[in-house]
Amino acid sequence: MRDGFWNDPDKAREILKEKSRLSNVVEKWKKQVSGIEDLRLLAEIASEEKDDQTQEEIRIELERLDAEVREDELKMMLSSEQDPMDAILSIHAGAGGTEAQDWAEMLLRMYLRWAERKGFETSIIDYLPGDEAGVKSVTWTLRGEYAYGYAKAEIGIHRLVRISPFDSSARRHTSFASVFVYPEVDDQIVIEIDEKDLRIYTYRSTGAGGQHVNKTDSAVRITHMPTGIVVQCQNERSQHKNKAMAMKYLRSRLYEMKLREQNEKLRDVNKTKKDIAWGSQIRSYVMHPYKMVKDHRTSLETGNVNRVLDGDIDDFIEAYLLQ
Repeated sequence: MRDGFWNDPDKAREILKEKSRLSNVVEKWKKQVSGIEDLRLLAEIASEEKDDQTQEEIRIELERLDAEVREDELKMMLSSEQDPMDAILSIHAGAGGTEAQDWAEMLLRMYLRWAERKGFETSIIDYLPGDEAGVKSVTWTLRGEYAYGYAKAEIGIHRLVRISPFDSSARRHTSFASVFVYPEVDDQIVIEIDEKDLRIYTYRSTGAGGQHVNKTDSAVRITHMPTGIVVQCQNERSQHKNKAMAMKYLRSRLYEMKLREQNEKLRDVNKTKKDIAWGSQIRSYVMHPYKMVKDHRTSLETGNVNRVLDGDIDDFIEAYLLQ
């Protein structure tokens, strides 16, 4: 390293972080090239010896390598400055009452399952339960490589059609929920916030967290007066920690707003902020009278609804990003 490299610790850490990321890319590529060469040699031997079992193992390994390379190609498409960032996601139940609130909770489960598949870390920062079932709104962080780049494909209105489990007449219901995604800003991004522009309100947590959380005003709601943005956090026992997380969420919201103002290409994020009801959905999940999940932006569809609701949504994300 050059003399004076650590004179600016923050810049030095950023450089080392980027070096580590690039080194990982190169090492992964070398491993893939080596793996393909090993499989080629093994295939020649298996073919000569007519070893069907080994040939099947080679086929499975090639499929795994193919999926790995496709994922790397997709990451190359995620080239904006925000794509590598962590993300903050929020779901809001729309038209449909209890049905919509149950649907919002189903979406939360789907995304948490997807995050687990991807190796992402999640942490719920605000949870407003439904009156009878489900959730009215929920916000959580998603942390991992290219978390925002992947998750931004889910911004929009999601529509569910099914026989209602809350209807004694077993009628078909249509429910809606909205999904919004914001890049989580870090200390390298400066977003100026004047304390005089904030209205801070504390209240008792309504979510899980034990006796201490429910007996103290630990939850924090912050309103940014100039923009009208409202954020809240109630997952921590400490009011101080909840305020810190709420402020981070607010900075992310303001950062996303700034990006939209500076770059017209991000106006699609704003276009999704329509009524959470008919005619504005990006994806439909139909469970009756037939089974199908269809993305209306890419026309990609599948009949395996349960697989999608269990978090297998990479095909839809990939189709949208490649489009």
